[in-house]
Amino acid sequence: MNEIDLTHIRQLRMAGEHEAAQSELVRLAAEYPQDPLVQYETACVHDFLGLERAAVPFYHAALAYGLAGEERRSAYLGLGSTYRALGEYENSAAVFAEGLAHFPEAAELRLFLAMTQYNLGQARQAVSALLHLLAESSADPFVQQYGRAIRFYADDLDAVYE
Repeated sequence: MNEIDLTHIRQLRMAGEHEAAQSELVRLAAEYPQDPLVQYETACVHDFLGLERAAVPFYHAALAYGLAGEERRSAYLGLGSTYRALGEYENSAAVFAEGLAHFPEAAELRLFLAMTQYNLGQARQAVSALLHLLAESSADPFVQQYGRAIRFYADDLDAVYE
């Protein structure tokens, strides 16, 4: 797979011609089944077009064939989010957990995992994770001021202090 093909496809997408890009990517994905970037781009265009179920095998192929760097991180988010949108919450949680094993600093994976935890009925874990994320990443000066307390309470939301 040469870069010129992907450049053309990215140009199609930027021009709003997602269906044309999808057609070309499906052809390329069949022609280059072990090219992780082609598989990833094919997954992304399917997701964008609302074809989540069709995106899943392309995400899996991209990850299996060694997609690297920021695209790999994004593929974990895309696949986990896609499973969540399809109501496959256990698969979603597993994908986010795998992604976090590779990218422990990925706040976006933690955020989307929290949404999946909510869907799984794990509200305590979801709220705790979101509170930690808020305390770590908020630029709001009042949140920063109370960050230590937020993290403390996030670890045991049911504690009562008398």
